[in-house]
Amino acid sequence: MAAYISRIVSDFRGVKPLRALRSVRALIANPDDTGEVFKIIQALKGGSLGRAVERLRSTPEGRELLRTKPDILPVLNDREALRAMPEGSVGRAYLRFVESQSLSADGLVAASEEAPRGEGLSPDESWLGNRLRDIHDLQHVMCGYGRDQLGELCLLSFMVTQTPNRGIAFIIFMARRKARQATQLFSVDDCIEEGRRIGEAATWFATVNWEQRLAEPLDKLRAELGIGKPTLYRDAIRTVAAIESAA
Repeated sequence: MAAYISRIVSDFRGVKPLRALRSVRALIANPDDTGEVFKIIQALKGGSLGRAVERLRSTPEGRELLRTKPDILPVLNDREALRAMPEGSVGRAYLRFVESQSLSADGLVAASEEAPRGEGLSPDESWLGNRLRDIHDLQHVMCGYGRDQLGELCLLSFMVTQTPNRGIAFIIFMARRKARQATQLFSVDDCIEEGRRIGEAATWFATVNWEQRLAEPLDKLRAELGIGKPTLYRDAIRTVAAIESAA
């Protein structure tokens, strides 16, 4: 019982609900403010990174990644190296995605720095937190989700299923209510649930050595990692596009 209580206390240590509420209000006012997303995650994360590190240590792949602590950021920022990878590869698909959206991996770093990070974290927790942040757009590519509001929401559902995080779960809770009110063309809840199912079935992305896999064929790696197709999401996007084109 004492160990259980200690775990609960540890899980809620550092949780700042009022700070999260302020950031939620700011995010509602400006949905494109990525910095507020990181503030919400930081305010509500509690012991989620510690639990994720423990889980990572339980696998051979995870232990090796924690030992070597590779840095994916310079790899994702090396656009010439990505461009030299084979057509149809993960790296080329990632490059096409970020260039089409005028994104960069450094942009996520800058947004995350708006929230205080690293306070009280172990080196393993700090490394894992940064890595999960840095592969966000890579996860878009692997899962087939766009950067539209629904795509971001479905990807967050995938992410929080793979790596539980109270802050991300709260963002989904707030955003899905607003999304439900915005459209009757499709079921937002079904699309989010699909993201959860895909996350459950897929290999945990935190255990993948992405630095060594970027040159591999995208479709082949998706199949190997057990990443299902986001069928309901794609149907929803096609429905919206058809109505917009007919208007």
